[in-house]
Amino acid sequence: MRPHRAHANTPPGQGSSRRLRIRPLRRIATGAALLLALTAAPSVAVPTTAAEGSCARIGHLDVPGAARQQASCLDELTTAGTVGSGHSDPADWAGLTPKDLSTPAGVPGIQIDGYFPDTSTTNTHHGWNHDAQFVIRLPDRWNGGLVVAGTPGNRAQYANDRAIGDWVLARGYAYAATDKGNTGPHFHRDGRRPGDAVAEWNRRVTQLTKAARTVVAQRYGRQPTRTLATGISNGGYLVRWQLENHPELYDAGVDWEGTLWRADGPNPLTFLPTALHAYPAYAAGAARAHRQLLEAGFPAGSEFLWPYHHRSYWDLTQRVYREEFDPDFDGSTEAGTPYCAPGTPACDADYDYASRPADVHRAVQRVALTGRIGKPLITVQGTLDVLLPISGDADVYARMVHDAGRGDLFRSYRIEGGTHTDSLYDTFPDRLRPLVPCHRSAFTATEHWFRTGHAPPPSRTIPRPTGADPTTLLTGCPLS
Repeated sequence: MRPHRAHANTPPGQGSSRRLRIRPLRRIATGAALLLALTAAPSVAVPTTAAEGSCARIGHLDVPGAARQQASCLDELTTAGTVGSGHSDPADWAGLTPKDLSTPAGVPGIQIDGYFPDTSTTNTHHGWNHDAQFVIRLPDRWNGGLVVAGTPGNRAQYANDRAIGDWVLARGYAYAATDKGNTGPHFHRDGRRPGDAVAEWNRRVTQLTKAARTVVAQRYGRQPTRTLATGISNGGYLVRWQLENHPELYDAGVDWEGTLWRADGPNPLTFLPTALHAYPAYAAGAARAHRQLLEAGFPAGSEFLWPYHHRSYWDLTQRVYREEFDPDFDGSTEAGTPYCAPGTPACDADYDYASRPADVHRAVQRVALTGRIGKPLITVQGTLDVLLPISGDADVYARMVHDAGRGDLFRSYRIEGGTHTDSLYDTFPDRLRPLVPCHRSAFTATEHWFRTGHAPPPSRTIPRPTGADPTTLLTGCPLS
């Protein structure tokens, strides 16, 4: 564990600002009563009486490599039931979805919670105080597929439940998600050297994918016919990395505004300091500072989103990433203020990634993307993303994929009016567009792609419908 300084609480879009402890898991009645016992690690939930119907094989489910696991037979696997039963946590997904997003229901099945061996303890769910926690959900009515997700920001394993999990479960997919092996605003303390924490994210998704495929075969008697990776923000980065490095595990992926890491930039450490440096002058009316923000990639027309991101996102995101890859830079992380003024000694607002030592660039290179995907991938990102501006993210990654000769496996859809955090649509419904329906359109297009071999429409910018009502924007996002 390398020493780092403390940070302020993580804002909603980058990680939960507070952690609700989920009460201990319990069985929710479905068929005959089951008493699930935990034994010494690795532990497997075993019914004491014969079970009927869908949960009959619950005692035979064994997550490979897990140090602890606990299975529950549930009447409802979506958040329509799991929040009340203590099998999900709204704090994990706070701020990620519009308030009026519908919640599907009627998905009974088995949920397995547990963790893999790990030495870090930032995830407090279930009172376990143990990282590398996972959740696997196995619906009664299975369509033959498996969806695997890593979480956005530095959130825990239930972060995708509303945006992704509910919908894919309602479509019949088995679903698995991981906390990536470290959580919270101090995730960067995990590991012995710079870059270790992010490198673990990738290992944990690979580990869970292999384990979940085995559990699916145990539950249904056969391997999944298709396995898809998907995720938001840092979770989208994980999709890209998995399809570049372990395409044999997946049939396709859907990347929702994934973070781009490149040793020579662009990456968050190259544009976030500009936002921190220039915004105070911009807010005071300086035209030159406005030009600096635009030149750094923050899109024209997104200015109405800058105050919120300056207050809640830019500084914290810059600092936690910089602490991960460049802990020797003496940033003002204990100053007692949410951000430091430009010109303050060793302030992140003045951070210059290009001039930092070669060791810093090598740390980023360890987790960098190449564009050499091995399976079909669709990317969706909003044109008004002001945490990871699209010109320095999805647009660059699209060029990387084509430069690597993999363009036939790739589509990128730029969603006009989309921003990084869908909950902001509730505040600006007349200017923004939620990305969750665009992700779903991309997901269904990906299914059709690998099932039929017919590629989706060419990469393009998807215009925001003129005069669209909120209901339309929440339920549709055609890609053609």
